Amino acid sequence: MAGNLVARSIHDLTAAAWFGGSLMGAIGLNGATAQAQDPAERTRLSSLGWKKWSPFQTAAFGAHILAGAAVVWENKDRMGKQDGVTRLTIYKTIVTLVGAAVTLYAGMQGAKVDKLSGEGAAGATEPTPGASEELRSAQQQLKILQWAIPVFAGWVIVLGSKHGEMQRPKNVAKGLAR
Repeated sequence: MAGNLVARSIHDLTAAAWFGGSLMGAIGLNGATAQAQDPAERTRLSSLGWKKWSPFQTAAFGAHILAGAAVVWENKDRMGKQDGVTRLTIYKTIVTLVGAAVTLYAGMQGAKVDKLSGEGAAGATEPTPGASEELRSAQQQLKILQWAIPVFAGWVIVLGSKHGEMQRPKNVAKGLAR
């Protein structure tokens, strides 16, 4: 089989882990921890769950970058010859890196929420009326970031699909004719 099935599979699976893990955390983990009786437990338990996921997400990012580099290497000739492939690769790389930065920043805000978990909260990303400004700010940012992350991850997956479509023979021929 020509190509790089292993690298492409790792690249796609790690993007899927980023998407699914972030969406499950924002919906499932945060939703479940909001049901805790003790308001201080709501942010503490959510933080614990995100901390458990973080090493896997970090490993997935590392594998995604390495696999992506292998895919680019495998396609270097096509990138130079087929119209639009290099442009899409650069675009996808930028979306991936911005999404990774958003994910990292969300982790930093999550650490602030964890540090201030003793104040209690209505939910992992919902402050109580008496919350400190530091906790309120971190939770408000985290709420937006936790929904932005699956958008970036999904965007990366869609761009990967577009790359795949560009490899169809009729699209290769069209791209080489230009």
